[in-house]
Amino acid sequence: MSPSKLADLLLLGQGKDLNSERGVSCAGELPAASDPDLIARAIAAKKALGDRAMILGHHYQRDEVIQFADITGDSFKLAQSAEENQSAEFIFFCGVHFMAESADILTSKNQKVILPDLAAGCSMADMATSNQVNEAWNVFKKLGIAEVTIPITYMNSSAAIKSFTGENGGAVCTSSNAERALRWAFDRGEKVFFLPDQHLGRNTAVLKMGLTLEDCVVWNPWKPNGDLTNEQIRSAKVILWRGHCSVHGRFSLENINEMRAKVPGIKILVHPECKYEVVSNADVVGSTEAIIRAIENSPVGSKWAIGTELNLVQRLANTYTDREIHFLDKTVCYCSTMNRIDLPHLVWAMESVVNGRLVNQISVDSETAKHAKVALERMLALP
Repeated sequence: MSPSKLADLLLLGQGKDLNSERGVSCAGELPAASDPDLIARAIAAKKALGDRAMILGHHYQRDEVIQFADITGDSFKLAQSAEENQSAEFIFFCGVHFMAESADILTSKNQKVILPDLAAGCSMADMATSNQVNEAWNVFKKLGIAEVTIPITYMNSSAAIKSFTGENGGAVCTSSNAERALRWAFDRGEKVFFLPDQHLGRNTAVLKMGLTLEDCVVWNPWKPNGDLTNEQIRSAKVILWRGHCSVHGRFSLENINEMRAKVPGIKILVHPECKYEVVSNADVVGSTEAIIRAIENSPVGSKWAIGTELNLVQRLANTYTDREIHFLDKTVCYCSTMNRIDLPHLVWAMESVVNGRLVNQISVDSETAKHAKVALERMLALP
């Protein structure tokens, strides 16, 4: 883990605000959430910036933010959009830290990526540090399997992990192209080292590619040798990192059974970050974009229980009122870090730039960016 990343985590653990601690304070400047002029101020700031700015909004963002996004999408679509737009001077990324890092890596040097709230991180991305990953890789080298192992890292990972992946012959993937990424990897090696979401890796390997659960082992970075024997590591086809999404990990087989008992004829639609027993018992499984398409193309009157982030489920329910749409978990749960970016933070960030003050810029150092860009470009080049 880099010193700056460790410092950030320590500050967050102490309940401190990263913006103020880094000297990028918006104290006394951030508009109140109840400000009746917020929408007008956002419209005015966006108009003042014009073509100099592009706002990217992830599907899991609040509606109050999404309404101002120039492009809305999942992490894959937004990465493509960032790379394709080489003219916008400022890119306001309404998502989380790892997404803004990827945008900075893929854009040109004269473009500046801004994350409206620096505390918008990702618990899954934080579950794999560069030191931990390098320690695992050193074990693979000692066992003589590193040269036949291709690392694949999920988009939900830090720039440092993407850099490790690119430097060691691997690629980035998203939930929409994980199968293609794994097939690409197996064309080039005998094993895959999948980071940091064990569930996406397992579900893709077993349910999409026909491997068995026994072909997959889980590397626990907090245990010596990953809590695996040397033979387990040598015989595995997929080595999964012990990471997960705190939102998608909440959904259970019990949720599915209860929903089917409660609503006859309902279809279960889940994200592949969910646990294996959830995904294997769902009717439809897909990335965020695929979930949206499934509802868009579904017949009027159809019934759905969706296992993904609540902002998106609510938006789909409000858009397709002629379908019956339920949140799969009986307990309401937003992604706490995605939900940090609200309209006051977006307005503050845009108005600051309008007034000539750059705030909350996300910048990846050149050495890290060099190898991370290789991994990202391999992802974007997948058929």
